[in-house]
Amino acid sequence: MQKFSGLFDAFDRELGRLARLCTFVSGLSLVVLVVTFGWLVYGRYILNSTPTWVEQLSLLLVVNITFLSASVGIREQTHLSVEILPNMLSPTQRSKLYIVINLILAGFGVVMAKQSYLLMQFTWPQQIPLLDISEGFRTAPVVACGVLITLFSLGNILQELRSGSHDLNTDYAEDARLMGADSQSEDLT
Repeated sequence: MQKFSGLFDAFDRELGRLARLCTFVSGLSLVVLVVTFGWLVYGRYILNSTPTWVEQLSLLLVVNITFLSASVGIREQTHLSVEILPNMLSPTQRSKLYIVINLILAGFGVVMAKQSYLLMQFTWPQQIPLLDISEGFRTAPVVACGVLITLFSLGNILQELRSGSHDLNTDYAEDARLMGADSQSEDLT
């Protein structure tokens, strides 16, 4: 496991960079969304000429923001979760549970990427009204999200395996220390 440590660290760094890029693109999309709605209000009430393309662009931007941010939530483990069951488990069992959860998420990401890619291919010849770009651009963030969920889930599994093996050693050392303390207290009595 030690010889793969450098490889795991490099993979984790790249996943971190990818997550920061997704966050940046989502943030930039949000800024563009706010600016275009500002233009919509200005055009409607000041110029008396409503820009009709804003609605279609905003739908495209919302899809981009939503799916890229959702995938980063997998990496950062910020999605809503119920921690009752994991808190009741031992560290070893908790680690196994998190690995199973991330395997399920990775499987979901694969299915999501594949099916949304098929949808993107199907809609590519169609045009988004008023924007004159392919309708496939609406589903491209969904494809990216599926791929990213898979990658980030695999990264979480690798992190759990690394920290899980560390937890096992820590638990063993803690148990040995406590057993030593118990045998010393028995000697005193």
